[in-house]
Amino acid sequence: MNKLVVDLAERSYPIYIGSGLMTDPELFKSFIRYRNVIVVSNTTVAPLYMAKLRSSLDSFCNVFECILPDGEEYKTLDSFNRILTEMLRKGMGRDSTVIALGGGVVGDISGFAASAYQRGVDFVQVPTTLLAQVDSSVGGKTGVNHELGKNMIGAFYQPRGVVIDTECLHTLPSREISAGMAEVIKYGIIWDSGLFEQLEKNMSDLLALDDSKLSSVIARCCSIKADVVHNDEKEGGIRAILNLGHTFGHAIENHVGYGVWLHGEAVAAGIVLASYLSFKRGYIDRSYYERIRKLLSDAGLPVSSPQGMNADDYIELMRHDKKVKSGTIRYVLPNEGGRSSIYSDVSDDEVKKIIENIDHE
Repeated sequence: MNKLVVDLAERSYPIYIGSGLMTDPELFKSFIRYRNVIVVSNTTVAPLYMAKLRSSLDSFCNVFECILPDGEEYKTLDSFNRILTEMLRKGMGRDSTVIALGGGVVGDISGFAASAYQRGVDFVQVPTTLLAQVDSSVGGKTGVNHELGKNMIGAFYQPRGVVIDTECLHTLPSREISAGMAEVIKYGIIWDSGLFEQLEKNMSDLLALDDSKLSSVIARCCSIKADVVHNDEKEGGIRAILNLGHTFGHAIENHVGYGVWLHGEAVAAGIVLASYLSFKRGYIDRSYYERIRKLLSDAGLPVSSPQGMNADDYIELMRHDKKVKSGTIRYVLPNEGGRSSIYSDVSDDEVKKIIENIDHE
């Protein structure tokens, strides 16, 4: 088992990474403070893992359940309200814990509910998808979507702990593994060129769920994110580099309809656009741009925009992105050597040009 710590002074918390951790009651006892817990999951994950998790919790907790429909289209205020209603019906007080058992959607909604219920109760993440394990379960971003934009309603709210059981990945469809790999590749581009090279060498083994290699990569991604969050918890500066590909990607998700493209698929296409823009500006050379595109493709991810989505669609939707400041869209663009920077001087015409030309070179 690997243990990392997100260092946020009195709000620091552990991340545990290993196989079979979900059935380790002593592990959960080490950071769950209160007897009353509600496990929030969905109709896909609960039949697979609820009993396993309860085998650890039932010995020392009074466990309630809230099962949501599965899918990004249910990341809404209605689902948020459903969790709160269940907690109120069960008479749960401030001495309670919300446990998210599922992927990024379940984690984001559950964390937001925990932040709001009686002005804040304890929250624990048990992520079951690769994307959630390497990204959304760490860092305290919670929220729901609005019809006008993704994650537009939410809060920064850190968990008490994160338990990453790698056994969960063996029940995921290959499409979900690929979607999670988009966020893994992102870390190699923005922070760690060595990780990027490791992914180029080992992608087939990672997609085949080689336990040793995958656990190592997950731990590295969590370590990177923990460092970034420690330095910038609420995205006032450097944390924004974690949004590589997300400005374009959120526009894709909104355009095609939430849940039609998986989040990681949209981010992958967004990373390609951001990398092409960086290449055209001279920040990276063609070789590195092509390596990025190939690695994403090797991971089974889309590297082109959805059919029928044009440059004007992107611009209109990106103007509603929550990262827009003073009417200016900010873009995270890769640099050479495993680093990225944030740019606010990119014109709409420049973006339209790269979107229109990217597939014609």
